[in-house]
Amino acid sequence: MTPMLYHKTFKHKKSETWVVFVHGAGGSNIVWFRQLREFKKHFNVLLVDLRGHGKSKKEYSQEDIYKFDEIAWDVIKTMDHLKIEKAHFVGISLGCIVIRAMDKLAPGRAESIILGGAIMQFNIKMNVLISLGKLLSSILPYMWIYKINAWILIPSKKHAQSRRLFIKEAMRLGEKEFLKWLKMSNEIKDNVHEFLIKEASAPVLYIMGDRDHMFLPMVTNLVKKHFNSKLEIIRNSGHVCNIDQPEIFNERSIQFIKSISG
Repeated sequence: MTPMLYHKTFKHKKSETWVVFVHGAGGSNIVWFRQLREFKKHFNVLLVDLRGHGKSKKEYSQEDIYKFDEIAWDVIKTMDHLKIEKAHFVGISLGCIVIRAMDKLAPGRAESIILGGAIMQFNIKMNVLISLGKLLSSILPYMWIYKINAWILIPSKKHAQSRRLFIKEAMRLGEKEFLKWLKMSNEIKDNVHEFLIKEASAPVLYIMGDRDHMFLPMVTNLVKKHFNSKLEIIRNSGHVCNIDQPEIFNERSIQFIKSISG
């Protein structure tokens, strides 16, 4: 029997519009706890746990390696199972690359795409982090590596809550799953390179924190080149902007979806 992602659906009494949330590496659908209440007021909502994450972990535990396109197909197959033909996709961090991969594999399924804390280019720092992760994975406990990454991505004391959640979810991931995702880094980089050149099939809204020093400059440059994209910057927010400033993230996301849906 083909494994199915763990998922939750929340049906709206009147709306036919669906919003699909995709978390990042090391997370789970829990990272959207500050979005769920507000989005349920307006739309149908689908939350998923990606392969190897959260409550989807058990279903894929027998597989030794993952392919990145398979990660994206998992979400598409979940939509097919639920008979969701089209949806607005909302992602955070590495989940943004999963969404772009979904759009590449199944163009036309996205009505709009919202990418928070988007990782859309691997700069020198990212490449160094990945190389160190691979080098140290056979020496250090994976949580040490993850905590170092967490402090680099979310350095500010003001965003300590986001960093704690980031680390807490990674602890649930486990070393075996962490290494499977680490091994996909070259595939992920290839996808990112493609997405820099090719625009998405649907309108894209990037939502970035003004203190997301690692990725904001790259997204700012990207939006200048992509006709179908726009950027919203949230003040006093870091990489995980949906948790740092949920009210603003929700307001701008919902407004964007409604502008597309009509």
